[in-house]
Amino acid sequence: MVESSMSRRAMLALGAGALAAGGATEKLPKICIFSKHLQWLNIADAAGLAAEIGFDGIDITVREGGHVDPARAAEDLPKAVEAVRKAGLDVPMITAGIETVHSPHADEILRTASALGIRRYRWGGFRLDARQSIPDQIAADRPAVRDLEALNRRYGVCAMYHTHSGVGLMGASIWDLYLLLKDFDPQFVGVNYDIGHATIEGGLGGWRNTASLMAPSMRGVALKDFYWKKNAKGVWEPRWCPIGEGMVNFAEFFEMLRAARFSGPFQLHFEYAEMGGADSGQRTLTIGRAEFTSKVRHDLDQVRESMRRAGLGQA
Repeated sequence: MVESSMSRRAMLALGAGALAAGGATEKLPKICIFSKHLQWLNIADAAGLAAEIGFDGIDITVREGGHVDPARAAEDLPKAVEAVRKAGLDVPMITAGIETVHSPHADEILRTASALGIRRYRWGGFRLDARQSIPDQIAADRPAVRDLEALNRRYGVCAMYHTHSGVGLMGASIWDLYLLLKDFDPQFVGVNYDIGHATIEGGLGGWRNTASLMAPSMRGVALKDFYWKKNAKGVWEPRWCPIGEGMVNFAEFFEMLRAARFSGPFQLHFEYAEMGGADSGQRTLTIGRAEFTSKVRHDLDQVRESMRRAGLGQA
C-alpha cells in the first residue's frame, strides 16, 4: 500500500511539536536511547525508529561490537552522526570503550567526537582487587585520571565515568569514585550516574546519599529499573524490568536532580530479558519490531511522566 505524502514519522513529529507548543513537553529534559539496544538495525534505521518512538537523541556505541568500530571512528562516526541528525535527533554523547589515554584509538575517537560537536562520552572500567587496600588502589588510579583529564581538556570534552553495581568494580559503592575524582575538574572527568545500579548498591538510604554526593560531578544520568529475585539456584540477584515495575524511586530521584539543576543528558536503557536480545545488544531479535517498539515507548512515557510530576526541567 502506498503511503500518503506525509509519512507516519512526520505526523508523529508534527504531533510532538504541537504538544510542545502547548507546553506539555517543551520544558522536559531531553532523553536519548542507548544505541546498544538498537544494534539489530543499522544506524540510519536505528535513528529513524528512535525518532518515531519519540526520543530526542541517541547515545552511539563507539566500541567493539557497537554501531561504530573504534578503529574506524574517524571515518564512520561522522557518517553515523550525520544519519542521526538527519532523522532530527541529537547526539549529546557517545559510549566509548575508553578507560585511559592508552585505550585503543582513544585520541582518534575524542578528536573526531570533538570536531562533531559531541562534548561528552561514557567512560569507565577500573577494577578493585579484594587482596589490596582500596585507598592504595584509588591513589594508584589517579595518574590515569590526570592524564585523561589533560586529553579531554585538549579536545574540550568530558569523560563521564559510568557507575555499575557488583563486586570488584570501582564506582559500584560510589564513595570510592568520589575519592578518585574529587580533586579533578568535573567539566573534563565527571560521572554518568546510573540510578538503577546505584539503587542495587544502596536501596534504602545509600542511593540518596550517593546521588547527593555525586550531584556536582554528574554530567550524565542513565535510567533503568529492577527488583530482587531468586534465580534457579535460589540466590537473590537483581532482575531488570520495565520502568515503574521495580524498586527505583524515580520520583524522588528526579526531584533531587531538579534541586541540583541537572539538565542531562539522560540515557534510557532496556536491559530486561523480555527485550528479545536487544537488552544485550544482539544483532537479531527474538521479538517483533512492533513488540520492541511498544516496550520502549512504554518506558519512555513512564520516564517523561515521572519527570513532569517532579517538575524536572522547569525553572
